[in-house]
Amino acid sequence: MEKLIDTEIRGPLGIIRMQRPPVNALGYALRGAISDAHRAFEADPAIKATVLTGDGKFFSAGADITEFDTGRKKPYLTDLIAQLEEGSKPVVVIINGIAYGGGFELSLGCDYIYLLPGAKLAFPEINLGNIPGAGGTQKLPRLIGGPKALDIILTGKPIGAEKALELGIAEAIVADEDDALGVITAAVNAGLPRRPIRDLTVPGSADELEAAAEPYLRKSRGALAVRKGVEAVGMAYSVPIDEALQWERDTFQELNVSSEARAQRHIFFAERSARKIEDVPADTPLRQMDSAGIVGAGTMGTGIAMCFANAGIPVCVIEQEQERLDQGLARIRQTYESMRDKGRLSTEAAEERIALVTGSVDLAALADADIVVEAVFEAMDVKHDVFSRLDAVCKAGAILATNTSTLDINKIAEATDRPQDVIGMHFFSPAHIMKLLEVVRADKTEKDAIATTMALGQRIGKIPVLVGVCDGFAGNRMFINFNREAQILIEEGALPWQVDKVFTDWGLAMGPLSVMDLAGLDVGYRIRQARGPQTPYPFTTADRLAEAGKYGQKTGSGWYLYPEGARRGVPDPDVEKLIEEVSREKGITRRAVSDEEILHRCLWQMVNTGYQIVEEGIAQRTSDLDVIFVNGYGWPRMRGGPMFYAQETGLARVAADIARYHEEIGPHWKPSALLLEKAKAAGA
Repeated sequence: MEKLIDTEIRGPLGIIRMQRPPVNALGYALRGAISDAHRAFEADPAIKATVLTGDGKFFSAGADITEFDTGRKKPYLTDLIAQLEEGSKPVVVIINGIAYGGGFELSLGCDYIYLLPGAKLAFPEINLGNIPGAGGTQKLPRLIGGPKALDIILTGKPIGAEKALELGIAEAIVADEDDALGVITAAVNAGLPRRPIRDLTVPGSADELEAAAEPYLRKSRGALAVRKGVEAVGMAYSVPIDEALQWERDTFQELNVSSEARAQRHIFFAERSARKIEDVPADTPLRQMDSAGIVGAGTMGTGIAMCFANAGIPVCVIEQEQERLDQGLARIRQTYESMRDKGRLSTEAAEERIALVTGSVDLAALADADIVVEAVFEAMDVKHDVFSRLDAVCKAGAILATNTSTLDINKIAEATDRPQDVIGMHFFSPAHIMKLLEVVRADKTEKDAIATTMALGQRIGKIPVLVGVCDGFAGNRMFINFNREAQILIEEGALPWQVDKVFTDWGLAMGPLSVMDLAGLDVGYRIRQARGPQTPYPFTTADRLAEAGKYGQKTGSGWYLYPEGARRGVPDPDVEKLIEEVSREKGITRRAVSDEEILHRCLWQMVNTGYQIVEEGIAQRTSDLDVIFVNGYGWPRMRGGPMFYAQETGLARVAADIARYHEEIGPHWKPSALLLEKAKAAGA
């Protein structure tokens, strides 16, 4: 039988150590073992207090997430916490490491909290579309006040021992368990009283909460869990705690089965599945990655360099001209100094990262680099030249990566005598902030290069997703088709502001036309000109705006007008006239287009493309595509990604819509064979 806890009696203390590897997840068996041990200590007159702690790096990472779908068994965590609170003897917790979610709530069910230096506390439930459900929303405000508790509950971000002590969560930080037990023993011998946190009064005024909540409510764009989190903390000020705890439990259960929570659990597991590569064994030996080089000191190159510096990896940036190199290095320094000034980095950390970035105008400076990432102008002849020169300079076994977002990596690899070492690392802008990294395997990329690059992606703080070579790889190929359908709808009768509103109401931060204005209409125009005519080609209006010098925000007009440098555009009557003119030229009779048609045609075009991508072997699984859109394209986590949204809607319905669009609109709607297969299976 699995040993879940270790118990020890030391003087007046009964000690319970959780020992359920790997993270002390609070499954029903562990909850039961803690409950039994606590009852035994309660019944022993020689024991004056119970101490609860964990082994190693984990106190408890929280609930056993598999129980969210399989169902829970008694004793529930709320039952266990109530038992600790109702006992006759104090319960003291020593948080030895990570205490997340239910682990944090279990601590709040104790009378006193002590921390070891490695302690980290968090309520990550908001990232799964939920709120703490075992007392966290009611007890944390009683310790530290509503606004500070709200920040911990609604960000899901961990806090360390020093911050937890500063906030007032803990009694003290103690060097190790033995020292903590000594402190607790002395307190018990001195008559340590019971002090259930549930019996405390929330400090401060409820009036403070409204201002503290406003930024979270605005940023969440209507997420149900955020609204409920604010409501829960507000109840801590005035609602009797038993009533509030019951509301919290009921709300947790309601949110747990909501579409938002299902979507966010899907993304949680999808991000972990994306790390697994079907034909690359998990134990594939990795290449050493102790130094990096970047070719190109532009916006992308400097952003990528910062990714390596952030991970403590020395990086050398190469530019052709000293002036451009100096500008790039200055940009990196300014970014780190800005982070320091805003309190996001300590002075020491900022200087350490700046010192890790060096520069040169000589490509030979990369001779000993373990990996080189090319981030130069998006043209095949330029890439060929860079890779040919890298092939001559770099040491054997170095990984040669390209940040191209559109070009064929197989052709780039042909410029070298080592195609097995060539791979794509498609960062998203701004590279030092965006979490997504598309790792693009070419036909001849070796498996150890793939495994190493995927592991390196995690090391530099990214969420890597493996894809294959095609036009636009996975993310851009899907997004281009999404955008194309939006353009077709505009020619048929919709207007840009209607299309954008459909998607901002649905949860996107920006609609597709606003995104084009932000990126610059000249950028898309150049790409389309390089690709040549395509069918269908609905970007005529966008082209004419670009040809007229209306590039979007940077010129003050594009799809929208941006008066006096405004970041948010307003509808432009001249654009509406131009759209109507283009429709007439193409012989299109404009009509009213419903919001529902806009939503489904744009989304189902993405979904159909996504199934084609998986069908072709460009992506391993549909969930990988959801990871790409949530982490690289601002897709709302509460929707779970386009592929998940289609599954939630019903693949049979989606396939039927696509088949109808294929018949009514044209060949670019040809249904994916894989989608039809999955739809048939789902409808069986």
